[in-house]
Amino acid sequence: MPAPEISVLINNYNYGRYVARAIDSALSQQGPSFEVIVVDDGSTDGSRQVIAAYGPAVRAVFQRNQGQAAAMNAAVAASRGAILCFLDADDWFMPGKLAAVSRAFADDPDLGLVYHRLQPTGNDDALKGPPVPRSLCQGDLAPRMARTAGVWPFPMTSALSVRRKAWDRVGAIPLRFRISADAWLVGAIPFVFRVAALPQALGGYRIHDNTWHRAEDDAPMLRRRMAHWQATVEELNAFLAARGLGWRLDMADHFPHRVAASRLRPLGLAERTRLFLRGLRFAGEPHLLRRGRDALRTLRLRQTADAT
Repeated sequence: MPAPEISVLINNYNYGRYVARAIDSALSQQGPSFEVIVVDDGSTDGSRQVIAAYGPAVRAVFQRNQGQAAAMNAAVAASRGAILCFLDADDWFMPGKLAAVSRAFADDPDLGLVYHRLQPTGNDDALKGPPVPRSLCQGDLAPRMARTAGVWPFPMTSALSVRRKAWDRVGAIPLRFRISADAWLVGAIPFVFRVAALPQALGGYRIHDNTWHRAEDDAPMLRRRMAHWQATVEELNAFLAARGLGWRLDMADHFPHRVAASRLRPLGLAERTRLFLRGLRFAGEPHLLRRGRDALRTLRLRQTADAT
């Protein structure tokens, strides 16, 4: 059979209560030819039964638990499309998503990455604020990212679509990204290919407590994020060096890392002021008013209650 234009790649781990909605949202898309591949990363709930019930409508891959990077890599390896559309199993696509992505890639053959906004919702489908990310960046992002340790207002996995040649050029996601593996895609690809941003919310992003998100951050969560950011910079610098690209990232430029570290210890007025001024200059947020808002928040930082 001829290869489809688009491969929808769903990664799942213990989201049996959500994965059917993700699959249904993909199968209901109209327009370009597509296939749906679901990789279950060793779930211990009822996920396998839910996925298997779709039969030949999806290509199912069941593997032992290895983390999100391994699941996404396996999905790409099983796929045939020229465009790779990623979807977390607890999120979903809105109608018209694949058609919009297909048009964007067709309009600019130099694009490696296309993304769109997501609409945050709760488990009850109630809206949780405006679509994210609020600020959009596109074009050649490498100069900006080099000044921010790779930080920009990037979207989550379910908003990302990658041209296969960009995936092949950049390489598979390093396996150390057992969670938040999208950091590799939005970190490495913009150093090699142009990026396009679609302003519509073409997917739903489910807000619920999980490995990466809490209603309120605690010290273990902050430390987990800081370690993830450090690992991302390490991997990106290795990638840039291996491919002879002149950019290098410095953790000292990573403003979110500095803010998280400041919440783990008492912070004096002088340090708060320096952090505020650094926030005003931080190019990771291109929108001036939002940058100012984020900087002002540093003046009101509270030490996390369980920091030690």
